[in-house]
Amino acid sequence: MIYRLLKRAFDAFCSGIILLVMAPVFLIIVIGIKLSSPGPVFYISERMGRKGRKFKMYKFRSMHIKAEGAVENKYLVNNDRIFPFGSFLRKSKLDEFPQMLNVFLGHMSFVGPRPYPKPAFDRLYSDASEKVLSVRPGLACLDSLYDYAHGDLFVSDAEMYKEKIMPVRTELAKLYIEKKSFKMDFHCIFRTVMLIFQIVVLKKKKFELTEFEKEAQNRVLRVQKNNSQKVEG
Repeated sequence: MIYRLLKRAFDAFCSGIILLVMAPVFLIIVIGIKLSSPGPVFYISERMGRKGRKFKMYKFRSMHIKAEGAVENKYLVNNDRIFPFGSFLRKSKLDEFPQMLNVFLGHMSFVGPRPYPKPAFDRLYSDASEKVLSVRPGLACLDSLYDYAHGDLFVSDAEMYKEKIMPVRTELAKLYIEKKSFKMDFHCIFRTVMLIFQIVVLKKKKFELTEFEKEAQNRVLRVQKNNSQKVEG
């Protein structure tokens, strides 16, 4: 209870400060998006929040919208879907900054499992939906950090991403909830800062697995082994 209250106070105070301080940077990003690609500045998507409450999550748009017959939130699905300025926003995580408003309003936290639309949430967390919905989703967590260091920026094959990255992401989200604490939250915040520096400034592309990522991979392997034995049996 104390952990949750202090965490919410931290989220509200820090997100409010960041929204004020970063306002000029937000304006520059808005101009950059408008000059780079026609369409809206923001990508808005309905996501699952704590206790199953749905909310609208905001991001700066980083992908082109279909040129003809465009429908809201319908984006190109080829390798050219991300425009150059959008690529920079994604690598630097600046595309996520509008979610500071979600944090300030209490929809999200700085640290928590990444939120998904309901169909994806039901598919990924069919065995642990109550556990995942017991916490606020977040900007950064064990699952999103794994994706940042090993997935989204470096895996272009959709099937490989689905088979190799997503199962580990899902286990890492569950692992965070099992081990959640101030120490874990500060680990996630510190690792986020370090990864952004290494990827954006140092151009690093390969990272060692953390102890949590190794544990999650082992869990996935155990589940796959058990499922294989059931099929053979």
